[in-house]
Amino acid sequence: MDSLQKILICLLGIMNIAGSLAQPHVELTITNPLDADRIDEIVELPLSVIDGLHLSAADKLIVLDEQQKQVPYQTTYNKKLLIPVTVKANGCSTYSLTIGIPDNMQVYACGKQYPERMDDIAWENDKAAYRAYGPATQRNGEKLYGYDIFTKSVPFPVVEKRYAMQLDPISWEQVNKLRKAGKETEADSLYHTFCYHVDHGNGMDCYSVGPTLGGGTNALLIDSTIIYPYCYKDYEILDNGPLRFSVKLTFHPFTVKKDSSVIETRIISLDKGSYLNRTEVKYNGLKTEIPIIGGIVIHPQNPDGYCFDKENGYIAYADSTDNPHNNNGIILLGALFTMPLDFVGVKWFSKDEAKQKGALGHVIGKTNYQPESIFTYYWGSGWSKADMPDIKSWDKYLLNFKKRLNEPLIINWSLID
Repeated sequence: MDSLQKILICLLGIMNIAGSLAQPHVELTITNPLDADRIDEIVELPLSVIDGLHLSAADKLIVLDEQQKQVPYQTTYNKKLLIPVTVKANGCSTYSLTIGIPDNMQVYACGKQYPERMDDIAWENDKAAYRAYGPATQRNGEKLYGYDIFTKSVPFPVVEKRYAMQLDPISWEQVNKLRKAGKETEADSLYHTFCYHVDHGNGMDCYSVGPTLGGGTNALLIDSTIIYPYCYKDYEILDNGPLRFSVKLTFHPFTVKKDSSVIETRIISLDKGSYLNRTEVKYNGLKTEIPIIGGIVIHPQNPDGYCFDKENGYIAYADSTDNPHNNNGIILLGALFTMPLDFVGVKWFSKDEAKQKGALGHVIGKTNYQPESIFTYYWGSGWSKADMPDIKSWDKYLLNFKKRLNEPLIINWSLID
């Protein structure tokens, strides 16, 4: 299809929408430069795109596709408008923003803090779920530095229900009574009915973090030594669905060589349909350039399950879960970097470290952090018992994700009175 044909198709779509809308509206024209379909891909627009609609306090925005069907949307803390769009390979799609009565929107991405479970912050979308350990974990003396992975096999939120089941006091009272009476088999059987380490039809917690970077955490390197970030100190949930969850984590001050009171902040965002979290990292107070990595722990259950691609800037690992003989499937983990890497590969633990950490090392991507800059990368997971069958499929996903980053959808808009 040549450029003229693309333009004519887009114009036809705009005319079709414009002819069916009598009131002022904003027309979006979205062009796909790739030779692959983009399905339900989240696009960001400046919220100012709807200024011309002059919405009153009582007015509501709706988004319509070419068939005049409503499309969900979300406004974000940083004044963006999020819309999931579908555009054929090398094609063009049109959408319209106008005033109307929005349909009820299904929540795909959400999260919260769980003070009842050691201040965990857990979040999810329709593909996977994640956990960052909190202040109570650190006060308790547990060394859990990295991100945890909760597998998922359903497109709707399940994490809050998992925590409610896992922490239900009545269920635990019954289990403890059985154990006190010496009825261990009955106690174990009851525990398995509400434990989130068991798959109850929607996924489970079967990933081990320990004193490692877990499922894709970032860290600084000082003289080739990983400076593990401990649990977050403060948090702020910035966005909470229906299409994006965002949280800002602030960590305790620490010293990096001659720089004291260095404070790390992270903004983690997870969108509907994505297997990867976008993370923006900044170290306030750091005055010198220093190596930074993103890493995924390598467990003894699958010592050779890692792969990496320096040219395309990603690392990956197939984790056999904490109990590979329990039909838990395989967790596919990856991290993808937006800047050139000077090293990708494996950083192995010494024998003593491996024994202490219960792991063999990390597969890492490394570059240099510049003072006052923002280090942006992506990390996340899929599950073989959901819709990511194996490491080859995962590699393909990471490569395609990088292509979409390099060639984003082209968005144009105009106000039609």
